[in-house]
Amino acid sequence: METEIKELKKENRTSHMEYMEGMEVLDSDVQERVIVAMNAYDYDKYTAKDVKAALAHTECTVEDFAALLSPAALPFIEEIAVRAQEETRKHFGNSIYMFTPLYIANYCENYCIYCGFNCHNKIKRARLDEEQIEKEMAAIAKTGLQEILILTGESRKMSDVKYIGEACKIARKYFKVIGLEVYPMNSDEYAYLHECGADYVTVFQETYDSDKYETLHLAGHKRVFPYRFGAQERAIRGGMRGVGFAALLGLSDFRKDAFATGYHAYLLQRKYPHAEIAFSCPRLRPIINNEKINPKDVHETQLLQVIMAYRIFMPFASITISTRECERVRNNVIKIAATKISAGVSVGIGEHIEDNDNVGDAQFEISDGRDVDEVYRAIEEQGLQPVMSDYIYV
Repeated sequence: METEIKELKKENRTSHMEYMEGMEVLDSDVQERVIVAMNAYDYDKYTAKDVKAALAHTECTVEDFAALLSPAALPFIEEIAVRAQEETRKHFGNSIYMFTPLYIANYCENYCIYCGFNCHNKIKRARLDEEQIEKEMAAIAKTGLQEILILTGESRKMSDVKYIGEACKIARKYFKVIGLEVYPMNSDEYAYLHECGADYVTVFQETYDSDKYETLHLAGHKRVFPYRFGAQERAIRGGMRGVGFAALLGLSDFRKDAFATGYHAYLLQRKYPHAEIAFSCPRLRPIINNEKINPKDVHETQLLQVIMAYRIFMPFASITISTRECERVRNNVIKIAATKISAGVSVGIGEHIEDNDNVGDAQFEISDGRDVDEVYRAIEEQGLQPVMSDYIYV
Protein backbone atom coordinates (compact mmCIF):
# COMPACT_ATOMS: atom_id res chain seq x y z
CA MET A 1 0.00 0.00 0.00
CA GLU A 2 2.84 2.41 0.78
CA THR A 3 4.15 1.98 -2.78
CA GLU A 4 0.73 2.74 -4.23
CA ILE A 5 0.44 5.88 -2.10
CA LYS A 6 3.84 7.09 -3.27
CA GLU A 7 2.77 6.56 -6.89
CA LEU A 8 -0.20 8.83 -6.30
CA LYS A 9 1.98 11.88 -5.79
CA LYS A 10 0.19 15.00 -4.68
CA GLU A 11 0.81 16.85 -7.93
CA ASN A 12 -0.90 14.04 -9.88
CA ARG A 13 -4.08 14.05 -7.80
CA THR A 14 -7.23 15.96 -8.66
CA SER A 15 -8.16 18.85 -6.39
CA HIS A 16 -10.16 17.69 -3.37
CA MET A 17 -12.06 21.00 -3.34
CA GLU A 18 -13.28 20.94 -6.97
CA TYR A 19 -16.55 19.28 -7.97
CA MET A 20 -16.50 16.52 -10.55
CA GLU A 21 -18.84 16.31 -13.52
CA GLY A 22 -22.45 15.61 -12.57
CA MET A 23 -22.09 16.68 -8.93
CA GLU A 24 -24.85 19.05 -7.75
CA VAL A 25 -23.58 22.32 -6.31
CA LEU A 26 -25.78 23.80 -3.58
CA ASP A 27 -26.38 27.48 -3.03
CA SER A 28 -25.66 27.23 0.70
CA ASP A 29 -23.36 28.91 3.19
CA VAL A 30 -23.41 26.06 5.73
CA GLN A 31 -20.01 24.63 4.80
CA GLU A 32 -18.27 27.98 5.02
CA ARG A 33 -19.82 28.72 8.41
CA VAL A 34 -18.85 25.34 9.82
CA ILE A 35 -15.26 25.46 8.60
CA VAL A 36 -14.74 29.04 9.82
CA ALA A 37 -16.11 28.12 13.26
CA MET A 38 -14.06 24.94 13.46
CA ASN A 39 -10.84 26.71 12.54
CA ALA A 40 -11.55 29.35 15.18
CA TYR A 41 -12.30 26.74 17.86
CA ASP A 42 -9.52 26.87 20.45
CA TYR A 43 -10.54 24.23 22.97
CA ASP A 44 -7.57 24.98 25.22
CA LYS A 45 -8.93 28.42 26.08
CA TYR A 46 -11.87 27.03 28.07
CA THR A 47 -11.70 26.79 31.84
CA ALA A 48 -13.54 25.00 34.62
CA LYS A 49 -15.63 28.15 35.02
CA ASP A 50 -16.81 27.87 31.39
CA VAL A 51 -17.76 24.23 31.87
CA LYS A 52 -19.71 24.96 35.04
CA ALA A 53 -21.53 27.80 33.27
CA ALA A 54 -22.43 25.49 30.39
CA LEU A 55 -23.91 22.94 32.79
CA ALA A 56 -25.85 25.65 34.61
CA HIS A 57 -27.59 26.92 31.49
CA THR A 58 -31.05 25.55 30.71
CA GLU A 59 -30.31 25.60 26.98
CA CYS A 60 -26.90 24.73 25.61
CA THR A 61 -25.43 27.37 23.32
CA VAL A 62 -22.76 26.80 20.68
CA GLU A 63 -20.22 28.27 23.09
CA ASP A 64 -21.41 25.93 25.84
CA PHE A 65 -21.04 22.99 23.44
CA ALA A 66 -17.48 24.08 22.70
CA ALA A 67 -16.71 24.17 26.43
CA LEU A 68 -18.18 20.71 27.03
CA LEU A 69 -15.88 19.28 24.35
CA SER A 70 -12.77 20.91 25.81
CA PRO A 71 -10.10 19.25 27.98
CA ALA A 72 -11.33 21.47 30.83
CA ALA A 73 -14.53 19.40 30.90
CA LEU A 74 -12.80 16.10 31.69
CA PRO A 75 -12.77 16.61 35.49
CA PHE A 76 -16.55 17.18 35.28
CA ILE A 77 -17.41 13.95 33.45
CA GLU A 78 -19.73 12.76 36.24
CA GLU A 79 -21.64 16.05 36.34
CA ILE A 80 -21.88 16.07 32.54
CA ALA A 81 -23.18 12.50 32.63
CA VAL A 82 -25.94 13.48 35.06
CA ARG A 83 -27.02 16.37 32.82
CA ALA A 84 -26.83 14.22 29.67
CA GLN A 85 -28.91 11.48 31.26
CA GLU A 86 -31.51 14.03 32.36
CA GLU A 87 -31.82 15.33 28.81
CA THR A 88 -32.03 11.81 27.40
CA ARG A 89 -34.82 10.71 29.73
CA LYS A 90 -36.67 14.00 29.29
CA HIS A 91 -36.91 13.62 25.52
CA PHE A 92 -36.72 9.85 24.95
CA GLY A 93 -37.91 8.32 28.21
CA ASN A 94 -36.39 4.88 28.76
CA SER A 95 -36.62 3.90 25.09
CA ILE A 96 -33.63 2.41 23.29
CA TYR A 97 -34.21 1.82 19.59
CA MET A 98 -32.77 -1.27 17.93
CA PHE A 99 -31.71 -1.83 14.33
CA THR A 100 -29.17 -3.71 12.25
CA PRO A 101 -27.06 -2.81 9.22
CA LEU A 102 -27.17 -4.83 6.01
CA TYR A 103 -24.22 -4.53 3.65
CA ILE A 104 -25.43 -5.46 0.17
CA ALA A 105 -22.19 -4.71 -1.75
CA ASN A 106 -18.57 -3.94 -0.97
CA TYR A 107 -17.30 -2.73 -4.35
CA CYS A 108 -15.72 0.69 -4.03
CA GLU A 109 -14.10 3.17 -6.40
CA ASN A 110 -12.49 5.32 -3.71
CA TYR A 111 -8.98 5.13 -2.33
CA CYS A 112 -9.42 5.91 1.37
CA ILE A 113 -6.36 4.63 3.16
CA TYR A 114 -8.16 3.81 6.45
CA CYS A 115 -11.10 1.82 4.99
CA GLY A 116 -11.25 -1.92 4.35
CA PHE A 117 -13.40 -1.40 1.25
CA ASN A 118 -10.91 0.90 -0.51
CA CYS A 119 -10.34 0.03 -4.15
CA HIS A 120 -6.68 -0.96 -3.67
CA ASN A 121 -7.29 -3.29 -0.73
CA LYS A 122 -7.18 -6.92 -1.78
CA ILE A 123 -10.42 -8.30 -0.32
CA LYS A 124 -13.16 -10.57 -1.63
CA ARG A 125 -15.72 -8.37 -3.37
CA ALA A 126 -19.39 -9.28 -3.66
CA ARG A 127 -22.75 -7.79 -4.52
CA LEU A 128 -26.06 -9.35 -3.53
CA ASP A 129 -28.72 -9.73 -6.19
CA GLU A 130 -32.38 -8.97 -5.46
CA GLU A 131 -33.17 -12.55 -4.45
CA GLN A 132 -30.26 -12.64 -2.03
CA ILE A 133 -31.20 -9.23 -0.61
CA GLU A 134 -34.72 -10.46 0.04
CA LYS A 135 -33.47 -13.61 1.78
CA GLU A 136 -31.14 -11.56 3.97
CA MET A 137 -33.91 -9.13 4.89
CA ALA A 138 -36.40 -11.90 5.60
CA ALA A 139 -33.89 -13.53 7.94
CA ILE A 140 -33.27 -10.24 9.74
CA ALA A 141 -36.99 -9.53 10.07
CA LYS A 142 -37.50 -12.90 11.79
CA THR A 143 -35.41 -11.61 14.70
CA GLY A 144 -38.10 -9.02 15.41
CA LEU A 145 -36.17 -6.00 14.17
CA GLN A 146 -38.25 -3.41 12.34
CA GLU A 147 -35.50 -1.01 11.26
CA ILE A 148 -32.69 -1.67 8.82
CA LEU A 149 -29.72 0.34 7.60
CA ILE A 150 -28.72 -0.49 4.02
CA LEU A 151 -25.05 -0.02 3.16
CA THR A 152 -22.87 -0.38 0.07
CA GLY A 153 -19.34 0.41 -0.92
CA GLU A 154 -19.05 3.68 -2.83
CA SER A 155 -19.31 2.47 -6.42
CA ARG A 156 -21.90 3.91 -8.77
CA LYS A 157 -20.92 1.30 -11.35
CA MET A 158 -21.55 -1.74 -9.14
CA SER A 159 -24.23 -0.24 -6.86
CA ASP A 160 -26.09 2.31 -8.96
CA VAL A 161 -29.04 4.34 -7.69
CA LYS A 162 -31.59 1.95 -9.24
CA TYR A 163 -29.95 -1.03 -7.50
CA ILE A 164 -30.13 0.73 -4.14
CA GLY A 165 -33.72 1.76 -4.89
CA GLU A 166 -34.73 -1.85 -5.52
CA ALA A 167 -33.17 -2.80 -2.18
CA CYS A 168 -35.30 -0.11 -0.52
CA LYS A 169 -38.46 -1.47 -2.17
CA ILE A 170 -37.67 -4.96 -0.88
CA ALA A 171 -36.93 -3.58 2.58
CA ARG A 172 -40.32 -1.87 2.72
CA LYS A 173 -41.93 -5.34 2.72
CA TYR A 174 -40.18 -6.22 5.97
CA PHE A 175 -39.30 -3.06 7.89
CA LYS A 176 -40.99 0.10 9.12
CA VAL A 177 -37.86 2.27 9.02
CA ILE A 178 -35.21 2.20 6.30
CA GLY A 179 -31.93 4.04 6.50
CA LEU A 180 -29.18 4.42 3.93
CA GLU A 181 -25.43 4.73 4.32
CA VAL A 182 -24.20 4.83 0.74
CA TYR A 183 -22.22 7.23 -1.47
CA PRO A 184 -23.35 10.89 -1.57
CA MET A 185 -25.90 11.73 -4.24
CA ASN A 186 -27.70 14.64 -5.86
CA SER A 187 -31.05 15.89 -4.54
CA ASP A 188 -33.09 14.25 -7.32
CA GLU A 189 -31.43 10.88 -6.63
CA TYR A 190 -32.26 11.17 -2.93
CA ALA A 191 -35.84 12.02 -3.93
CA TYR A 192 -35.99 8.83 -6.00
CA LEU A 193 -34.71 6.69 -3.13
CA HIS A 194 -37.19 8.33 -0.78
CA GLU A 195 -39.96 7.33 -3.18
CA CYS A 196 -38.56 3.79 -3.09
CA GLY A 197 -38.98 3.72 0.67
CA ALA A 198 -35.88 5.22 2.29
CA ASP A 199 -36.52 7.34 5.39
CA TYR A 200 -33.14 8.75 6.32
CA VAL A 201 -29.56 9.11 5.14
CA THR A 202 -26.35 8.95 7.18
CA VAL A 203 -23.05 10.28 5.84
CA PHE A 204 -19.73 10.23 7.65
CA GLN A 205 -17.74 13.32 6.73
CA GLU A 206 -14.79 11.36 8.18
CA THR A 207 -12.92 14.57 9.07
CA TYR A 208 -13.87 18.22 8.67
CA ASP A 209 -10.21 19.21 8.35
CA SER A 210 -10.03 19.62 4.57
CA ASP A 211 -6.22 19.49 4.50
CA LYS A 212 -6.19 16.21 6.42
CA TYR A 213 -9.11 14.96 4.32
CA GLU A 214 -7.00 15.47 1.19
CA THR A 215 -4.22 13.21 2.50
CA LEU A 216 -6.65 10.41 3.43
CA HIS A 217 -8.76 10.30 0.25
CA LEU A 218 -6.39 9.82 -2.65
CA ALA A 219 -8.79 8.97 -5.49
CA GLY A 220 -12.45 8.57 -6.36
CA HIS A 221 -15.56 10.72 -5.95
CA LYS A 222 -15.16 10.67 -2.18
CA ARG A 223 -12.05 12.79 -2.63
CA VAL A 224 -14.29 15.81 -3.28
CA PHE A 225 -14.65 17.33 0.19
CA PRO A 226 -17.46 19.88 -0.48
CA TYR A 227 -19.69 17.39 -2.30
CA ARG A 228 -19.56 15.03 0.65
CA PHE A 229 -20.15 17.90 3.06
CA GLY A 230 -23.39 18.85 1.32
CA ALA A 231 -24.87 15.34 1.28
CA GLN A 232 -27.21 15.80 4.26
CA GLU A 233 -28.58 19.06 2.91
CA ARG A 234 -29.21 17.50 -0.51
CA ALA A 235 -30.92 14.55 1.19
CA ILE A 236 -33.24 16.87 3.10
CA ARG A 237 -34.04 18.77 -0.09
CA GLY A 238 -34.75 15.41 -1.70
CA GLY A 239 -37.44 14.70 0.89
CA MET A 240 -35.64 12.45 3.36
CA ARG A 241 -37.23 12.59 6.80
CA GLY A 242 -33.96 12.45 8.67
CA VAL A 243 -30.22 12.79 8.27
CA GLY A 244 -27.30 11.47 10.29
CA PHE A 245 -23.91 13.07 10.94
CA ALA A 246 -20.56 11.67 12.01
CA ALA A 247 -16.84 12.21 11.97
CA LEU A 248 -14.62 9.14 12.16
CA LEU A 249 -12.95 9.93 15.46
CA GLY A 250 -9.23 9.40 15.38
CA LEU A 251 -8.49 10.49 11.82
CA SER A 252 -7.66 14.04 12.86
CA ASP A 253 -8.10 16.32 15.89
CA PHE A 254 -11.17 14.66 17.38
CA ARG A 255 -12.29 17.68 19.40
CA LYS A 256 -12.37 19.93 16.35
CA ASP A 257 -14.07 17.19 14.31
CA ALA A 258 -16.69 16.65 17.03
CA PHE A 259 -17.32 20.39 17.26
CA ALA A 260 -17.71 20.68 13.47
CA THR A 261 -20.06 17.67 13.37
CA GLY A 262 -22.30 19.14 16.04
CA TYR A 263 -22.29 22.62 14.52
CA HIS A 264 -23.02 21.22 11.05
CA ALA A 265 -26.08 19.39 12.41
CA TYR A 266 -27.13 22.43 14.43
CA LEU A 267 -27.09 24.74 11.39
CA LEU A 268 -29.06 22.33 9.25
CA GLN A 269 -31.65 21.81 11.97
CA ARG A 270 -32.14 25.57 12.17
CA LYS A 271 -32.35 25.82 8.38
CA TYR A 272 -34.67 22.79 8.01
CA PRO A 273 -36.53 22.50 11.34
CA HIS A 274 -38.70 19.64 10.08
CA ALA A 275 -35.70 17.34 9.55
CA GLU A 276 -34.84 14.71 12.16
CA ILE A 277 -31.22 14.83 13.28
CA ALA A 278 -29.03 11.91 14.32
CA PHE A 279 -25.42 11.43 15.38
CA SER A 280 -23.07 8.49 15.21
CA CYS A 281 -19.78 8.48 17.10
CA PRO A 282 -17.56 5.94 15.35
CA ARG A 283 -13.93 5.43 16.28
CA LEU A 284 -11.36 3.95 13.91
CA ARG A 285 -11.28 0.16 13.81
CA PRO A 286 -8.69 -2.28 12.38
CA ILE A 287 -9.33 -3.44 8.80
CA ILE A 288 -8.27 -6.41 6.67
CA ASN A 289 -4.58 -6.03 5.74
CA ASN A 290 -4.08 -3.24 8.30
CA GLU A 291 -4.67 -4.19 11.92
CA LYS A 292 -2.68 -1.20 13.16
CA ILE A 293 -5.46 1.28 12.37
CA ASN A 294 -6.85 2.53 15.67
CA PRO A 295 -8.11 5.86 17.02
CA LYS A 296 -5.52 8.44 18.00
CA ASP A 297 -6.02 9.90 21.46
CA VAL A 298 -9.74 9.00 21.52
CA HIS A 299 -10.05 6.81 24.56
CA GLU A 300 -13.29 5.72 26.19
CA THR A 301 -13.50 8.80 28.39
CA GLN A 302 -13.08 11.11 25.41
CA LEU A 303 -15.64 9.12 23.41
CA LEU A 304 -18.14 9.44 26.24
CA GLN A 305 -17.38 13.16 26.49
CA VAL A 306 -18.23 13.66 22.80
CA ILE A 307 -21.44 11.65 23.02
CA MET A 308 -22.64 13.49 26.12
CA ALA A 309 -21.80 16.87 24.61
CA TYR A 310 -23.93 16.02 21.56
CA ARG A 311 -26.82 15.04 23.84
CA ILE A 312 -26.71 18.25 25.88
CA PHE A 313 -26.24 20.46 22.81
CA MET A 314 -29.00 18.85 20.71
CA PRO A 315 -31.26 17.03 23.16
CA PHE A 316 -33.81 15.94 20.54
CA ALA A 317 -31.22 14.23 18.33
CA SER A 318 -30.93 10.47 18.09
CA ILE A 319 -27.49 9.12 19.02
CA THR A 320 -26.30 5.71 17.82
CA ILE A 321 -23.67 3.56 19.48
CA SER A 322 -22.40 0.95 17.03
CA THR A 323 -20.57 -2.36 17.27
CA ARG A 324 -17.28 -0.55 16.70
CA GLU A 325 -17.47 -0.36 20.51
CA CYS A 326 -17.37 -3.28 22.91
CA GLU A 327 -20.32 -4.63 24.90
CA ARG A 328 -19.29 -2.87 28.12
CA VAL A 329 -18.98 0.56 26.49
CA ARG A 330 -22.27 0.17 24.64
CA ASN A 331 -24.11 -0.90 27.79
CA ASN A 332 -22.77 2.13 29.66
CA VAL A 333 -23.51 4.65 26.92
CA ILE A 334 -27.19 3.69 26.50
CA LYS A 335 -27.69 4.34 30.23
CA ILE A 336 -26.55 7.94 29.76
CA ALA A 337 -26.95 9.40 26.29
CA ALA A 338 -27.29 7.02 23.33
CA THR A 339 -30.81 6.19 22.19
CA LYS A 340 -30.11 3.75 19.37
CA ILE A 341 -28.10 0.54 19.29
CA SER A 342 -27.32 -2.03 16.62
CA ALA A 343 -27.69 -5.77 17.21
CA GLY A 344 -27.07 -8.98 15.32
CA VAL A 345 -24.49 -7.13 13.27
CA SER A 346 -22.53 -8.37 10.28
CA VAL A 347 -20.31 -5.99 8.31
CA GLY A 348 -19.57 -8.52 5.58
CA ILE A 349 -21.66 -9.21 2.48
CA GLY A 350 -24.31 -11.93 2.66
CA GLU A 351 -23.67 -13.27 6.15
CA HIS A 352 -27.20 -13.33 7.58
CA ILE A 353 -28.16 -16.63 5.90
CA GLU A 354 -26.05 -19.77 5.95
CA ASP A 355 -26.72 -20.93 2.37
CA ASN A 356 -25.53 -17.68 0.78
CA ASP A 357 -22.44 -18.42 -1.33
CA ASN A 358 -21.82 -14.79 -2.31
CA VAL A 359 -20.07 -13.74 0.91
CA GLY A 360 -17.80 -10.70 0.64
CA ASP A 361 -15.24 -9.44 3.12
CA ALA A 362 -16.05 -7.02 5.93
CA GLN A 363 -15.37 -3.28 6.06
CA PHE A 364 -13.84 -3.36 9.54
CA GLU A 365 -13.66 -5.50 12.67
CA ILE A 366 -16.61 -5.26 15.06
CA SER A 367 -16.23 -5.36 18.85
CA ASP A 368 -19.68 -6.53 19.95
CA GLY A 369 -21.02 -9.68 18.32
CA ARG A 370 -24.18 -10.10 20.41
CA ASP A 371 -27.33 -11.19 18.60
CA VAL A 372 -30.69 -9.39 18.78
CA ASP A 373 -32.01 -11.34 21.77
CA GLU A 374 -28.84 -10.76 23.77
CA VAL A 375 -28.89 -7.02 23.18
CA TYR A 376 -32.64 -6.91 23.91
CA ARG A 377 -32.10 -8.61 27.29
CA ALA A 378 -29.14 -6.37 28.12
CA ILE A 379 -31.30 -3.28 27.55
CA GLU A 380 -34.04 -4.67 29.81
CA GLU A 381 -31.54 -5.61 32.53
CA GLN A 382 -30.61 -1.94 32.80
CA GLY A 383 -34.21 -0.89 33.38
CA LEU A 384 -34.60 0.44 29.85
CA GLN A 385 -37.18 -0.38 27.19
CA PRO A 386 -36.06 -1.94 23.88
CA VAL A 387 -38.07 -0.48 21.00
CA MET A 388 -38.11 -1.93 17.49
CA SER A 389 -40.00 1.01 15.93
CA ASP A 390 -42.41 3.75 16.94
CA TYR A 391 -43.37 4.82 13.41
CA ILE A 392 -46.88 4.20 12.11
CA TYR A 393 -47.60 4.58 8.39
CA VAL A 394 -51.16 5.49 7.38
